[in-house]
Amino acid sequence: MEFLYGTSFISQSPEAYERLIMDAMRGDPTLFTRNDEVEAQWRICDPILKYWEPTHPQTSGPLAGGGRAGGLPQYKAGSQGPKEADSLLLDDHHWRAI
Repeated sequence: MEFLYGTSFISQSPEAYERLIMDAMRGDPTLFTRNDEVEAQWRICDPILKYWEPTHPQTSGPLAGGGRAGGLPQYKAGSQGPKEADSLLLDDHHWRAI
């Protein structure tokens, strides 16, 4: 199946930032996160970060010695994630490869 936006709708699809700017100008908040949503997300994340920092100090990597993430495990982009994630699983369980 081949779909070409321009031939189907007689116009080009707007670029990503064009779409965001147009939505902002029109007052369409669909693609924007509301302030109360952001605050609710931080109410979930902050306790995790505050617990993790003093209990898991980071000794190496780009954030060692004072980065915001404290001792949160670091891993390379495209990898299977940090080794520390294995400690979340039961003994006979394993992560599925991505």
